[in-house]
Amino acid sequence: MSENREHDEARGHPRTPEPAMAATPVEPESPREGAESEPATRELPAIDVELKFPDHSRYAAGTAPDFDDSYKIADVPFSAHDLPTDPGPITRALPLVEAIKRQQVKASTKNLESRLIGGERTMKRRDVAAQAGISLHSARKLWRALGFPNHGDEDVAFTQKDLDALLTIIDNVRSERLTEEAAISVTRSIGQMTDRMVVWQIEALVEDMIQNQGMSDPEARRTMVELLPDLIAPLEELLVYSWRRNLNAAVHRLGARSQAGAVSTGDDDDAPLPLARAVGFADLVSYTSLSRRMNERTLAQLVQRFENKSAEIISVGGGRLVKTIGDEVLFIAETPQAGAQIALTLAQELNADDALPEARVSVVWGRVLSRLGDIYGPTVNLAARLTSLAEPGQILTDALTAATLKGDVRFILSELESTPVRGFGDITPFDLAHGEGGSLIID
Repeated sequence: MSENREHDEARGHPRTPEPAMAATPVEPESPREGAESEPATRELPAIDVELKFPDHSRYAAGTAPDFDDSYKIADVPFSAHDLPTDPGPITRALPLVEAIKRQQVKASTKNLESRLIGGERTMKRRDVAAQAGISLHSARKLWRALGFPNHGDEDVAFTQKDLDALLTIIDNVRSERLTEEAAISVTRSIGQMTDRMVVWQIEALVEDMIQNQGMSDPEARRTMVELLPDLIAPLEELLVYSWRRNLNAAVHRLGARSQAGAVSTGDDDDAPLPLARAVGFADLVSYTSLSRRMNERTLAQLVQRFENKSAEIISVGGGRLVKTIGDEVLFIAETPQAGAQIALTLAQELNADDALPEARVSVVWGRVLSRLGDIYGPTVNLAARLTSLAEPGQILTDALTAATLKGDVRFILSELESTPVRGFGDITPFDLAHGEGGSLIID
């Protein structure tokens, strides 16, 4: 009958009313045996914010709300336009809760940006270049060196602080304290190091909130935006302090080689690579297979422990941590003796740590090219090859470095069988071991 009725309606014929039937009471369905009955309603999440309404709102009169009014939620401007157009099923979390959180983060981010970049964005890129007295091309080279994204001619993206920073770099070139090439290189070093540092700091704080405060990742990142205003000043102060101390240490290292009477390869004046350094690697054994069996958090903890321990040892030994590559660290030292001590201590401390796999270590004395905070040259390549040849827990060096260290009671050197090494032909590696007081003292 239902099909006929629909057919008639579709053809425009009026439907004949059917005789009314007595209503039959419907018994509620009994829950299945053993099944838990679900509550008729679910408790909605609490909104821990203060709602502030304007005086003209109909809330003030105790009547229905006026959704055309603009409200403040925890001092954040908020209106009906901020709500999603499709609220979704009522069983989902209230759209208002998420909208409030988004507005709070948005307002906090805006306030934080104003503080970090020095106020409102009022200038276009051509305005900044013109006031600095340089071409747009030159300004863009410096901004790219700092790692800034490209902006179009009509983008109002710059503040007075951007102009001041540009003038600081340019004034050093105009006064001939720096060449243009040196200025760009120094600027790039600042941009790259601070970019990496900021990412490191934020991820470290977010990870701490997740692990030790029980937050979810989104909660931790929202909390970071609220926490950062109180951290800017102390972190900035610590950054400048650390830079000055490290610069002072670098000044002292400039004379370390001549004072130590270090031996280098070849003639110093004609050497194609300018710096004589001890170059070393430390590599965790079986890292790849371990990483496949670990979850993300456990792997991150292992890598962090390895990097922290390595950085501490290298620092105590007077060396410099050049970079970390997952399961490997690259370091340099001013003298072959300092490099050997760092290598011995790395092997000793890493192999003694039950939370870490064993390590293979190498150290080679030779010449390198230093650019953009990294080092290059055959010495670096040879040290990397020796690391791959070493057994777990072993430290290898080459014949030249062994000859340089020979006679120092802190080190024991044992010649091994010659072996072919890619790019170097047959070489004779030497095993490096502790002599009398060869390792560093780590507190």
